[in-house]
Amino acid sequence: MLGTLPWQPWSDRLDLVGSPVAAALQEWVDGPSVTVAEIDPDLADTAACCARYAIPMEASANCVVVAAKRAGETRLAACVVLATTRADVNGLVRRHLGARKASFASMDQAVEESGMEYGGITPIGLPSAWPLLVDRAVTTAGPVIVGSGVRRSKLALDGAALGRLQGAEVLDGLGTPT
Repeated sequence: MLGTLPWQPWSDRLDLVGSPVAAALQEWVDGPSVTVAEIDPDLADTAACCARYAIPMEASANCVVVAAKRAGETRLAACVVLATTRADVNGLVRRHLGARKASFASMDQAVEESGMEYGGITPIGLPSAWPLLVDRAVTTAGPVIVGSGVRRSKLALDGAALGRLQGAEVLDGLGTPT
């Protein structure tokens, strides 16, 4: 398992999984093995979590919500990249979504629209209308941790499974070195 956390099946600890995440995991037919571990919610941010629980940064995937704008319309999308990189929002993401402008969604908008807590937003259980862009490096990373929909826990699963989420598009170069 990853780091020093006590991982257990997510279905044994529904209290540690956001409701949209639990619903998506329950519907994931032939889904991957997904485990959950409780963390200090003050350590939900990637760098702090990885440092405290001895999780390699390259085994952590971040999910960021992007607001893509074109012709007065705003469309939300999610990008999943390794913690050792940052999402190429103004380049690849903007072009891929056909937007004139792309930026990180506000915290309030990301929380309200995802139904998840800030610092716990995960690609599992996001609104189906959102484009879900996953960096190929995530899908080849092996086991990774991601948010659980709440700040007080993390999920662990094979990164390849994130590329198989419904509606996911795997892109080369989505994550750029930090």
